[in-house]
Amino acid sequence: MILKNVEKKENNTAAFVVESDAAEFEKAVNDAYRKNRSSISIPGFRKGKAPRAVIEGMYGPEVFYQDAMDELAPAAYEFGLKESGLKTVGAPSIADVNITDDRTVAYTFSVSVYPEVTLGQYKGIEAIKPSAEVADADVEAELNATRKRNARMIDIDDRPAQMGDTADIDFDGYLNGERFDGGKAEGHKLELGSNSFVPGFEDQIVGMKVGEEKDIDITFPEDYVPELAGKDVVFKVKLNSLTMPELPELDDEFAKDVSEFDTLDEYKASIRENLAKTRAERAEAAFKDAVMFQAAENITADIPEVMIEEKEEDILRNYAGQFGLRDRGVSLDDIKKMMGINDEIMEKSIRPAALSQVKTDLLLDAVMEAEELADTDEAFEAYVAKTAEEVGATAEQLKQYFGEDFMRHEFRKELATRLIVDSAVAKAE
Repeated sequence: MILKNVEKKENNTAAFVVESDAAEFEKAVNDAYRKNRSSISIPGFRKGKAPRAVIEGMYGPEVFYQDAMDELAPAAYEFGLKESGLKTVGAPSIADVNITDDRTVAYTFSVSVYPEVTLGQYKGIEAIKPSAEVADADVEAELNATRKRNARMIDIDDRPAQMGDTADIDFDGYLNGERFDGGKAEGHKLELGSNSFVPGFEDQIVGMKVGEEKDIDITFPEDYVPELAGKDVVFKVKLNSLTMPELPELDDEFAKDVSEFDTLDEYKASIRENLAKTRAERAEAAFKDAVMFQAAENITADIPEVMIEEKEEDILRNYAGQFGLRDRGVSLDDIKKMMGINDEIMEKSIRPAALSQVKTDLLLDAVMEAEELADTDEAFEAYVAKTAEEVGATAEQLKQYFGEDFMRHEFRKELATRLIVDSAVAKAE
């Protein structure tokens, strides 16, 4: 094979021509004959036994050309890609195929190429770092949440319902005097003040007594399900019973019951320490995200559409995978339908996320090149071991599954990320 020419075009596209010689084409034609002869019937020959010359004599010498060209195309593309030195993205397309009289075949491939990236500022970026400070009120809130989880529910029959109670109710909803679907339940547990029901419903339960029945007038929100959005309805409600949480005393015995500590002070100290650790991690993550976003936005690159589309597909398939849908044979259109993703969500959410991820990838590759980042075997093995531990695998399993070249590239991306973030300047909120 010979690479005839390479032509770079606008919009990060290129075309190159690869020519295979007559011997290569002849071999491909013969391979096509052997592959197809079993399905060809020729009078006077058993099925699959007709010589190639006889088949070509009956159907024409070009009968196996298309299969031969299809057979040669992948090898021609790989050859041209290697010889041209182009770094491509997405799948190639065959713009033209030309067979000469001497049976040489010239393929013209059209490809999208990896864009040239001009780095902007990526060192010394300033970004807000959220405070990780833990106030006394934060500790108290955590304590109260634990008390509530460990509360004992007691029956109430000597007073009307109030916010904070859990009401056991029967309800039956009517729209224009007719029951509507989904508007009826018996023995429904509703924590008053949880805002888990239609706005205004819980407020009207307050003041009811056990055994009381009442009509509750409600107007559904405009963004509710279409058949009820903005509609006035009536719920016939009966209050069957009331319960309220009886919180445990906040003392050393409580600390012993809910933790490994013997005193309330020790338990509080542990809560403060855990909150501080969690908030510090979140603050670091938020700072890192802000820095990387700025650095990625600072690059200049003419990004091929195919890179964004491929990242959109990754995002959609990863999202679907969280719900157990991992079959790569399922089309993207079907995934969108199953996940309820419409064009508006794609445009306002998925595409911006995909574009941001593409820019970040371009940024990191450019920084790796600009900084000439290299990894040592010792550091790389430590990275693989840490990653393997996080996903519950072994280092060898990761290398075997992803390939060492991929893992080394991911490690260098991590080094580039550290360089950018470590040089950044944190500002207080």
